[in-house]
Amino acid sequence: MFTSLLIANRGEIACRIMRTARRLGMRSIAVYSEADANALHVREADEAVLIGPAEAAKSYLSVDAIMAAAKQTGAEAIHPGYGFLSENQELAAACERANITFVGPSVQSMRLMGMKDEAKRIMEAAGVPVTPGYHGEDQRESTLAAEADKIGYPVLIKAVAGGGGRGMRRVDAAEGFLEALESARREAKAAFGDDRVLIEKFILDPRHIEVQIFGDRRGRIAHFYERDCSVQRRHQKVIEESPAPGMSADVRSAICSAAVEAARAVGYENAGTVEFIVDGSGPLRADGFWFMEMNTRLQVEHPVSEAVTGYDLVELQLRVAAGGSVPEQDQITQRGTAIEVRLYAEDPANAYMPSTGRLEHFALPEGRAIRVDTGYGQGDRVSEFYDPMLAKIITHAPTRDLAINTLRKAVASVQSWPVRTNAGFLARCLAVPDFHKGQVDTGFIDAHEDLLNGVHQNPAHKAAITALVAQITSLDAKTDSPWQRQDGWRLNQPPHLVRSYADGGQTLRVHMQPVGECAWRLACGDLVIEVHQVHADGVGICFEVDGVAHRAQNMPYDGGQVTFDNGDAWWLGQPNPDAAAMDAAASTVIMAPMPGKGSGGAGQSRGRGQQGRGAGGAGSHENGTRPQRPNRHGDCRNSGQARRTGQRRRCVGAF
Repeated sequence: MFTSLLIANRGEIACRIMRTARRLGMRSIAVYSEADANALHVREADEAVLIGPAEAAKSYLSVDAIMAAAKQTGAEAIHPGYGFLSENQELAAACERANITFVGPSVQSMRLMGMKDEAKRIMEAAGVPVTPGYHGEDQRESTLAAEADKIGYPVLIKAVAGGGGRGMRRVDAAEGFLEALESARREAKAAFGDDRVLIEKFILDPRHIEVQIFGDRRGRIAHFYERDCSVQRRHQKVIEESPAPGMSADVRSAICSAAVEAARAVGYENAGTVEFIVDGSGPLRADGFWFMEMNTRLQVEHPVSEAVTGYDLVELQLRVAAGGSVPEQDQITQRGTAIEVRLYAEDPANAYMPSTGRLEHFALPEGRAIRVDTGYGQGDRVSEFYDPMLAKIITHAPTRDLAINTLRKAVASVQSWPVRTNAGFLARCLAVPDFHKGQVDTGFIDAHEDLLNGVHQNPAHKAAITALVAQITSLDAKTDSPWQRQDGWRLNQPPHLVRSYADGGQTLRVHMQPVGECAWRLACGDLVIEVHQVHADGVGICFEVDGVAHRAQNMPYDGGQVTFDNGDAWWLGQPNPDAAAMDAAASTVIMAPMPGKGSGGAGQSRGRGQQGRGAGGAGSHENGTRPQRPNRHGDCRNSGQARRTGQRRRCVGAF
């Protein structure tokens, strides 16, 4: 085994490889760009080397920089992770020349599988089912159009050197073929420097199922079962799981055997993944899958295979690279269900725009059945230069339903601010009944447009949830003083409270009334909702809205309030105090003719009845009580405490 390992990558995969290297007693060596000088993978490594500026092309994608770092530190082996140079033949060849072990397949295997057209020809010769299509050398427009006609529409145009959905276009009719071809070629040329394409039959209701394989120098090939990666957005995987839903023993045997034969056809060594397109229009069939491509590296979703088989695949990679053997096939068994989601720094409600900046508040789930792989900690900065994946969250359970429910709760507990994430979107994906039934294909997300409709889409709904959480939090704070109980008590009237917030220049007034034990009616503008089963559980405020369970929490931030609810997050500010005063002046309420100094010292207060504006950015508290204290997240900036003293209060009284 090696004594030192250089990880030619960054983020969560670098941290994940380091964990195994540390357990095996290896010295772990990180490389980093100027943008990653304080990154988690740098902090966790035994040694770290600066390899260039922020631009990946001048740092993480520079073979010369990686090799220089390896020679400088005396690294015995290089692990490329995934992405960047993980499938780069030049790096593998440079390692061979420098007598440094490349933890991955041979240059020959990478070359054969690196081009989709060549890979398909090899698979056909090996008897592996291949999607009907054209992958010839003749790239004339007339030839490609004629081949598309022979295959029959719909067809898929794919870049020969492509990946990640780039250079890929679906064409439903001959009239749109040439335009789609030109677009695919242009994108392929820009992304890969190669505008060659192939044409495939587009499989309706397709599922994406892949098989984890391993090979060693002795020629032994074994599989670690399948993963279903059908839930995708724009050809990028969102949810991955093993076993694949609806996979029978005979279909599993057929698809895993085909993957092993694919690896054997190229004399494959180390970890790889054989990807298949599968007919999902009905029950899975042994003759209903076709080879799509082979990834000659470790995959992002490898943790689900680790969970169901019990093997550390990074350890196995290192042992095979050092001359060790792959386990016998009968030693590899499949136990339970594992599911993974990818947590991205992006805003699904804003066209999935990447979100960058400092993770001022960042909390990830914990638990025995939960695994989190991340390259970030609170206070770290998310850069615009690299992939926006913050973490992978994985659950493993005896049954699929239990794994789904555990993962949904885990994802719903993610808190990140001011960097936005797709946690709420992921939680809604996991709650869709079709997903629970295993009725998934690559069009799953497009078919469920409501996945983007989180609470944060409706300002009134945001304010209502924030007000409810603030109210229940204040009630949960025990006090013997009737003047500090925020219960909305009124003489000879039902309890009624009002809390106000500001959002985008508008003031949102939330009227709150208890309507029974553990139930409240909330009204804001035209919105009226009832919430039930309301209680504090020591972590957050739990409640139900229209049968959907929530757990929410407020956090003071920047003179306002951030609310975390089922993975979503939003900020509401304090309302303009002048607006409350004008509101009061226009009513029948009599305003005191002179300012008075309140005993709470919690900042200015104007409005109707017994109104007080609280500290800590908690909005306008209009129930005659002192503001609640900041919660346990008081370490965030600008909590509003500095405004407690030296300010005059105007009191308003209703007679």
